[in-house]
Amino acid sequence: MTGKTKPAEGVMTLAEMKEFASFSAATQRYIRRSLDIGLDREDAMARWGRDAVESASIRAQARTYRNLPEIRAMVPEASGLEAVEPFLGPLITLAAFDLGQGRITSFSAFRFLYERLVGAEVRPWLPSAFCAAAALPHLHPELRRKLLQSISEAAATASGWSSRQPAFFPYWVEKVDMGAATA
Repeated sequence: MTGKTKPAEGVMTLAEMKEFASFSAATQRYIRRSLDIGLDREDAMARWGRDAVESASIRAQARTYRNLPEIRAMVPEASGLEAVEPFLGPLITLAAFDLGQGRITSFSAFRFLYERLVGAEVRPWLPSAFCAAAALPHLHPELRRKLLQSISEAAATASGWSSRQPAFFPYWVEKVDMGAATA
């Protein structure tokens, strides 16, 4: 390949950008922070830690995300039940942490984040991990209801999943001082 993007790839990237833009500001912020931690992109504490509570949350998230390399390596290639337990348990634990933070409030935001944290091959497993984590008792009943109602029948019963890796990985963008930019 010569480095040029095919038209279909550009369309899919734009669709991913539009989907990300549809999330609330808090969800967008949490996704960017999670990608910085999970993909080891930035010093998350320096970038995202605004106060002691958020710094503690970032430390807890970093501890939880230490399992990401193992989870990536364990994604089952088939739907055989022998591969479910060692993979799905850690994935549900990770999902339970993220949902418990209260910033991922829909299946689409969850799917968006986890496709990037783990990879496209995790797509078939996301509905079950999401539903299991969203039903756990550590979540407030109202949040559980909202989360479980956010997964569409189509997402829960899909007969197949794309293997195309995500192209858009949201990143922190510094604000531009428009006064300085026009001077």
